[in-house]
Amino acid sequence: MNPGDLLDRKNDHLEIVLDPTRAISQGRTGFSQWRFEHCALPELDLEAIDLSTTFLGKPLKAPVLISSMTGGAVRAQDINLNLAEAAQHLGVAMAVGSQRVALQTGFDHGLTRALRQRAPDIVLLGNLGGAQLRTPQGLDLARRAVDMIEADGLIIHLNPLQEAVQPGGDTDWRGTVDAIAQAALQLEVPLVIKEVGSGLSAAVASQLAQAGAACLDIAGLGGTHWAAVEAERATTPAQRAIAAAFSNWGVPTAEALQAVRQRLPHMPLIASGGISNGVDMAKAIALGADIVGQAAAVLEAATQSPAAVIEHFQIALRQLQIACFCTSSANLAQLRQVPLVREVASL
Repeated sequence: MNPGDLLDRKNDHLEIVLDPTRAISQGRTGFSQWRFEHCALPELDLEAIDLSTTFLGKPLKAPVLISSMTGGAVRAQDINLNLAEAAQHLGVAMAVGSQRVALQTGFDHGLTRALRQRAPDIVLLGNLGGAQLRTPQGLDLARRAVDMIEADGLIIHLNPLQEAVQPGGDTDWRGTVDAIAQAALQLEVPLVIKEVGSGLSAAVASQLAQAGAACLDIAGLGGTHWAAVEAERATTPAQRAIAAAFSNWGVPTAEALQAVRQRLPHMPLIASGGISNGVDMAKAIALGADIVGQAAAVLEAATQSPAAVIEHFQIALRQLQIACFCTSSANLAQLRQVPLVREVASL
């Protein structure tokens, strides 16, 4: 794919996700099937509840990853700088969008060490596609992706469905597991492997753990769905029909999270995919997540200013804190021990 087409595609993606009138997916996260038992007598000071944790060996003030959003769109520079400043202020982690465009075209769109200068203390993650990692130059691309932003780790994103339904997509995925294993051995930073909205199954999560992944982001069904996005981008009725048929394809976020945690009890897990508020965050942590990722939910704020991003997350984190309060959880470790009640579907 030529550089101009790559840039056009990234711009299309950003415009579609930002437009609330364009259907993305009807997929559900599965969190609505679960509820906490309310504690009417918490015996806690709400303001003393501790949301701090660690991720990849570094402290976080809250269990949040500002997830991958944009990697090559024209507006990406301002978006990424706004996110970096907000992450530094909030003391949370941040992942950039795919660095493929920056690596292959030279148009960095803000994916430079300027991000690290704005956010010197955060966990900052680079991002490269599994389809790019499996190429002969994959390890070099991975090293350059880490170096260009001084990343603490590298996300390898898995998006086979998106590649399959978009014209000109990368559809030869043979050797991807071996490429991940080689990168895990040879890179100096940990690998975080994530889906992009269709979810990781327990079986694939096990493969990735064996290949050397340091952390997994289950990125389940229920948020932005890239088959639905590609249906919106389609230029012919046939392309639209092919992509639209898969717009609800995937493993719901809550289901993927629960299954992967049961299969891999000690693997660090990120829950993302339709996490809409702090109550969802609390449910995700109770189901086994170490931290929680948000992307599309904060994208509009990210186009405005660091202050808008900060306000968005302050609301979500206050909701998370209240969920802890009303389950008598003084910290995240206690929240992880709170049982969730599964709603019985009515006939």
